[in-house]
Amino acid sequence: MRRSRSKLLPTLFVPLLAAALVVVPGAAPAAADPLAVSTLTKSVRTAATPVDHGGTASWTVDYDNNSAAIGAAAITDQIGSAHAYVPGSLRVPPGWTPQWSADGTTFQGAEPASGTVAVRAANPAARPGGTVLASELTPPVQAAATATGGDGFTPLLHRTPSGSLQAWNIFHHASFAQPKVVCSELATGSLCAGGPWPKTLNTAVGPLQSGSAGDISSPLAPQYVRDPATPSHVYYAAITASSVGVGCLDLAAAANCGYWPLLATGGSPAAVNNLAGLVEVAGNLYGVATTGAVTCWTVSSKSACPGQPYAPIVPPNGSNPAAPASLYLGAMTVVAGKVFASSSPQAGQVPAMGCFDPATGSACAGWGTPRPLGPANNYTYNAYTAYDTSGAAVGACAGTTGGSNVTTCYTTAGAPLAAPSSAASLPGGVLVFNPEVIVGPDGHTRSYLAIWGGPYAGAAICHDWTTGAGCAGFPNPASHPNVNGGHTRDYGYAFDSTTQCLIGLGDAGVLFSMDPATGASPCVRSGAAVTLTPADFYCDGGTNHVTGYLSARLEGITPANVNLGASSVTVVNQAGTVVPTPGFAPDGTVDLTGVSPSANTSLTVTARLVLTNGADFGGGAEPNLVVDFAGDPPQVCFQTTVATACTVTDVTNTATGTDVSGSFSSNTVSVPVAPGAACLPVVRVEKEICASNSASHCGPGGSGPWVKQTPVGLLGALFGTARWRITITNDGPVAIDHASVYDLEEPSCETAGGTFSLAPGQSKQVYCSTYALLTLFPITNYAKAKYTPRNSPPGTPPSYSPYSSAKACALLCNL
Repeated sequence: MRRSRSKLLPTLFVPLLAAALVVVPGAAPAAADPLAVSTLTKSVRTAATPVDHGGTASWTVDYDNNSAAIGAAAITDQIGSAHAYVPGSLRVPPGWTPQWSADGTTFQGAEPASGTVAVRAANPAARPGGTVLASELTPPVQAAATATGGDGFTPLLHRTPSGSLQAWNIFHHASFAQPKVVCSELATGSLCAGGPWPKTLNTAVGPLQSGSAGDISSPLAPQYVRDPATPSHVYYAAITASSVGVGCLDLAAAANCGYWPLLATGGSPAAVNNLAGLVEVAGNLYGVATTGAVTCWTVSSKSACPGQPYAPIVPPNGSNPAAPASLYLGAMTVVAGKVFASSSPQAGQVPAMGCFDPATGSACAGWGTPRPLGPANNYTYNAYTAYDTSGAAVGACAGTTGGSNVTTCYTTAGAPLAAPSSAASLPGGVLVFNPEVIVGPDGHTRSYLAIWGGPYAGAAICHDWTTGAGCAGFPNPASHPNVNGGHTRDYGYAFDSTTQCLIGLGDAGVLFSMDPATGASPCVRSGAAVTLTPADFYCDGGTNHVTGYLSARLEGITPANVNLGASSVTVVNQAGTVVPTPGFAPDGTVDLTGVSPSANTSLTVTARLVLTNGADFGGGAEPNLVVDFAGDPPQVCFQTTVATACTVTDVTNTATGTDVSGSFSSNTVSVPVAPGAACLPVVRVEKEICASNSASHCGPGGSGPWVKQTPVGLLGALFGTARWRITITNDGPVAIDHASVYDLEEPSCETAGGTFSLAPGQSKQVYCSTYALLTLFPITNYAKAKYTPRNSPPGTPPSYSPYSSAKACALLCNL
């Protein structure tokens, strides 16, 4: 689709004609002419024209994609020797990847510190029109055996910039050297690129490594905290040979992003051997060591909290000094700003729960003594929040197991609280793990607890806190017979808010999806989110590029395979405010033409699809959510610095491109370069007179002699002719233009010289003569050159060389 162009064209911009845009509400853009070739239009901005040596030129390439289909596209710009790329200046539209080349042929995704001679913008799936973004719709997640080592624990979900959904996990209770980090692509059920997987966790910052050189071990029941400023950074409880503390995993970069020790390992009679998972309160991360002591770390400063570690709040467990590899058996949760922890000391003792108040740095009021959680020798892997019917957090619960399974809950003040009925009658030997909590579209707060053991090979329990009962329509427990024959041994779930599916993982090392409404696996839903900020498509500093929003649409999806009535689409603007828009039309489009682009400078469109089947997925199909707007062609921008060499008198630039429509080139833009102070011309004039009476000796190439002053009598007693030679030489580093001889004594010399240019080092000789009558007295003639340095700005006044003179003597010569 072509867009109308309404902006003012900048200096040196050569426009191309564009067809007017016709917008059909709710409809996809009109198909491009299959015979049309895409176009590039080059323009440049400089502080002045011409630009000075050493000055900056800002180049813009407008790319009008006239392709008839989606396909790979690349825009390449070779930078000539007359100017040099400014590091960090390359800007490409959303969905495109910047690339740099140091040899003009081989391009890389990392910008070199220097030496860039060509830049490129690449897009593996450029779409017709160009003013569009797409995100791949997540397919229904089928069961996929992953290299979790059988102990992957709870998945960590991460969406890539392209919209694909990844599931990361860290093996629990894994030793220092053991590889323990795995990334899986949920769309394909395969491992992520960049393998082999799994990889190690390390205290050193840098890319994840293969092999067995890790130096961080993992706890028994991991709990993770996302960095609020960088959600791809995940903080986890980390144990090294000498300390316990906070580790950081960067999901976007597949890298270790730091380790911060909080407690030295060892000690007696209770040793620091391990750490419970981490929870967050007011920007601080809290953990509990095997001694029962509370650790604290501040996210913003990445440092230990003052006064930590704090006094124990639970009985020690896993604290035997003789067994330094012992694990913390228990978990943590946050209720109304207070930290609750469960602990399983065993050895004839009862499991217990404690409460820590971050406001006081000590045990919560009424919690000076930990509360019991079940019979002696029972143990727990969980501690979770209890809610009232309004969804407010009111207490903490823990389910313990052993010969019997007991769930116990307390209010924040320490009083007994009724246990959730859904988990209250589990048989002995059933292991219960921390739940995923979801507030559904109906406003109900639901907890999904993972269980296995006893009679269950893996199942989920759903408790609806709003109704105080098991979730309606959800079997309790809900097993997964379609996943690995039902042998999942569930550890936990992660909720993908886009698809509204739960992604599960367990001791069997199998990833699977579960419908939170029915408990069915797979979860036959899909979804994607696209954030479209039209201004990000432009980089020339101009305005009025954007005409309006167009539509959101499902691409590659058969409408009959989607329950559009049960599906939903949400649009929010840059402030997070919901923008009223129509829902899905029968063809799977959403009309956005009524949304003001000036009031809503950015839109995030989230589609949540309830599928009737997954027929549109698989076999290489990649359905997408596509959002577009009407506006000028997207732009690629970069800057260059003009060379300081005086021989550089202009810089030129041309871009080339390829896409589905073919190969094409931009117009060539040339910028003249003005000479700076060090590049001004030096013009010298030498005025001479011929000392011979023979005219044949005094013309071009004549032997002269040429002198500054002739002998007495050259002009005779009454009349004679003085024959002059004027030599103009450019001794400077740059050329001169519009040069001429300035001679007030003899106009014929000006006429003979005419107008000319001189390159550096070049000379020009002008011959002229003066016929003198009654030449008793000598004649002295003065001449200079008038000129303009090449590439001087319009209106620059002419420059002049110093005068040079010669004297013709008659009967007298000293007057």
